[in-house]
Amino acid sequence: MALTDFLGLIHPAIAVIFVFPLIGNVANLAWQARQRRLQTANKGKSKIPPVSGPEHRRLGEWLTGSVVGLTLVGLAYPIGKNIIKNQLLLSPQSIFILLMFAATISSLVFLYQAKQKLWRGVFATLTGIGLVFLGLQDGVFRRTDEWYWSHYYYGITAALLMVFSLAIIQEIYQDRSHRWRIIHTILNCVALLLFIGQGFTGTRDLLEVPLSWQESHVYQCDFVNKTCPTPNPKPSQ
Repeated sequence: MALTDFLGLIHPAIAVIFVFPLIGNVANLAWQARQRRLQTANKGKSKIPPVSGPEHRRLGEWLTGSVVGLTLVGLAYPIGKNIIKNQLLLSPQSIFILLMFAATISSLVFLYQAKQKLWRGVFATLTGIGLVFLGLQDGVFRRTDEWYWSHYYYGITAALLMVFSLAIIQEIYQDRSHRWRIIHTILNCVALLLFIGQGFTGTRDLLEVPLSWQESHVYQCDFVNKTCPTPNPKPSQ
């Protein structure tokens, strides 16, 4: 396996080893926190430990950073590969893309630190703009003609939902009408479905990506009609 093929495995490896187990923990704690709120509201007590709520918030914040980081890693590989292939390493476009990666990461860091609603909105918006901008760069396989079954669109949407969830944390705890909590729950149920879809679409895309030494042969195939050129017969001895 060449180095370029190994680098292509970093994104799915991080997802399997770290992000998906974290999603399971966050979802489990979210369910426990909700059950505890319902039980204490009806009976006044619950066997579910009170730490479930704070732990859900803490791991949820970790999840947002992990999902955004995983998305950036997934985008960096095809963008970087395209830049190297077209010998654009020191071009103004490449430098600007690198600055956008830095700006997106910085915006997320500032979002974690921001307390005022205005600044949380600003940094969440900047983080989202950075993700969308980087996702539109050459080299990123988007499968736009099948957007409803696209690993890229599922991933970008899930990342944006995570950023939004991080931005409204304080509203969730301050709003006595529970409107923000309901919005948070609905959007994160959608995100959970997208993460499940990511498992399917990511596995499918790994099967479709050829190794570097196979690319020149595989990309001669007609993917619409699912046919490949017939190899020339070996000359007779």
